[in-house]
Amino acid sequence: MAAQFGRRLRRGATSGAVVAAAVAALAASQGPGAVPPPADTAGGDRPVGAGDATLPPDGSATGDSPYYTDLPPLNTPNKPGTSIDLPIVTGPAEAGIPATVLSAYKRAEQSIRSSDPACHLPWQLLAGIGKVESGQARGGRVDANGTTLSPILGPKLDGVGFANISDTDNGAFDNDTTHDRAVGPMQFIPSTWATWGQDANGDGRKDPNNIYDAAQAAGLYLCANNRDLAVKADLDRAILSYNRSTEYLRTVLSWFEYYQRGTHQVPDGTGTLPVDRSDTPSRGRTPQTTPTAPVTPSPSPTPQKPKPTPTPNPSEPGTSTPTPPAAVGVARIKDAGTGTLTVAAGGTFAERPTVEALDAKGKPVAGVSVSFEIVGSTDSHFGGVAKSVRVTTGSTGRAVAPNVRAGEQTGTFTVRATVVGRALAPVSFTATVTERTADTLVRGDDKELTATTGARFADRVLVKASLDGAAAASVGLTATFITSADDPQTQTKGPYFKDADGKPLRTLTVKTDANGLLTLPDIYADDQAGTFLLRLTTPGGGTLTIELEVTAPAPDPTPTPTPAPTSSPTGSPEATRTP
Repeated sequence: MAAQFGRRLRRGATSGAVVAAAVAALAASQGPGAVPPPADTAGGDRPVGAGDATLPPDGSATGDSPYYTDLPPLNTPNKPGTSIDLPIVTGPAEAGIPATVLSAYKRAEQSIRSSDPACHLPWQLLAGIGKVESGQARGGRVDANGTTLSPILGPKLDGVGFANISDTDNGAFDNDTTHDRAVGPMQFIPSTWATWGQDANGDGRKDPNNIYDAAQAAGLYLCANNRDLAVKADLDRAILSYNRSTEYLRTVLSWFEYYQRGTHQVPDGTGTLPVDRSDTPSRGRTPQTTPTAPVTPSPSPTPQKPKPTPTPNPSEPGTSTPTPPAAVGVARIKDAGTGTLTVAAGGTFAERPTVEALDAKGKPVAGVSVSFEIVGSTDSHFGGVAKSVRVTTGSTGRAVAPNVRAGEQTGTFTVRATVVGRALAPVSFTATVTERTADTLVRGDDKELTATTGARFADRVLVKASLDGAAAASVGLTATFITSADDPQTQTKGPYFKDADGKPLRTLTVKTDANGLLTLPDIYADDQAGTFLLRLTTPGGGTLTIELEVTAPAPDPTPTPTPAPTSSPTGSPEATRTP
């Protein structure tokens, strides 16, 4: 009886006492240290905010679409922090995670922990949401690239039991040109995906039906508004921003805590789809809406340019709600003292674009959603991940963009700040990415570089590049054979490199490796003997001049043999006659 109850809990099918008992039983079975989800005192879902100290956002990532309500088994033997795999269980509450799906969750955690370490995103949270939203992509039914074998679509959000969200994507993602539907293994509605969608698998598409793209986007969404998911209150807010249901919160938390105690990997396509959904009739109860069979067109449609969408909510971007009152009160935004945005390729800008929202009297306005967008031809990103983010102004009216990480493409681009939902003048920041530099170049060894004319130098040149004493990685160096140290013109004779066709090359551009080291290609000598100079330079001022010695071949030390004298017919040597 207890085991069966632990596997299934339908939305609205239990009283508050039963819900609290189930949660308490689950927490008790999971060993010491478990933090039970908050208990509710009313049956089913209650409006979020009734009695809450902090109101969750008005919108959600999924449009409050239905979700799976199966709970994990109550017999969880492992203690927190152990690496022992959970027992393999079958049925709707299976604990295994399909291989590709598990890989996507862990990759998203690693990426976001690198770009936003203060969020403390655990992959088990993504797994808990993925379990509840789609049964881990329908039991891992994905192809080799992580894309679901058929689109995963929720019911149409037509206001009958769910949010009323008119079509925002021309049916590009959800095949519905009248209303939006939640899409993919993490169940994003199209308007939310338009803001948070990612290309995490590098195939050039932001596809909500790809588990890698969807997991990355879900992680970024959960970390929005400077949340620290290690803090219980922020964790709860993040989950509620996905679906505004207290039972949804409990269900996700139960899977999250279960997965934290270890899990096991199962082959793709072998996972079992959960049974119970929050819109399924239970114990004679009629659901709020007639369940709509998910539409699964194949193949997945190519995304089209979305139609204009309703203004998002300021605290949780990507939702369809009216313009928030805070944005209405804003008269303008201004630069709040952002310094010069310049950094070498691959680095992180020290300055962060910052704006201040002001009303008509010049007073700061809090709670305003500001969009920061990177514009122009560049591979730079916010945190190395996103091209656009939304930040809510604090009590001082200021919104600070996340750190911008430069890519390898040099040049300038623009970071543009706008007020979401208002046609106010934007604030633009010019950012510049310069070449990587090194201030010091030294030989990696002290070998003499010598060769004879027409031969190849026996040793290759090893160089170390550094900047402020640290190894300078991926720095471009120019190696040139020069006429003299005082007049460094390019040589036309003497040692040379070879190009791809084997022709002499006396100027070469190369890069150091990740450790600041560089080994030059083979050097060859022509028929000119003498002392020659090779100069290496970097954009940061590092210079190194190296001597090379070319000598003529030594004469052959073997003596030329003297021919033997010839004899006359009489046997005596012939005399040499002088004419």
